[in-house]
Amino acid sequence: MSVVSDTTAITTLLKAGQCRLLQELFDRVFVPQAVWDELMDFHRELPDFVELRPVRHPGQRLPGMETLGRGEAEAILLAKELSARLLVIDDLKARMTAKRLNVPCIGLVGVVIQAKRLGKISSVRDLLKIIETKGGLYLSDSVFAEALRLADEI
Repeated sequence: MSVVSDTTAITTLLKAGQCRLLQELFDRVFVPQAVWDELMDFHRELPDFVELRPVRHPGQRLPGMETLGRGEAEAILLAKELSARLLVIDDLKARMTAKRLNVPCIGLVGVVIQAKRLGKISSVRDLLKIIETKGGLYLSDSVFAEALRLADEI
């Protein structure tokens, strides 16, 4: 399955040394130009399965996208253009906008939970701890606890 992603999931997993998780779950991860540019600002190279796919109208703003960053807006536009099965995006405002525009989305924690359900990882707790310490992702205690509950680890 191919998906579209915003910057956060890819860069966090790259920093944590866990980017293979995206490849194991999805055939390809498409990113718009704005996300590609953000990723290249922080990483020398990107994995082969991360593929640049510019949006047709990068300046277009759909309802609810007025306050989103360029990367988030383009990721939503690309997901709509490709009729993507999934958009991987963490920003709450962006996710709410995507949902209003009928774009199915999931955050990085959801990706980790999905990986556990598909047998790609053995422990959501362990991977989230790695992503927090090495990847720099902040999770509140309540989000962490909910992830463990959804993964049947409590």
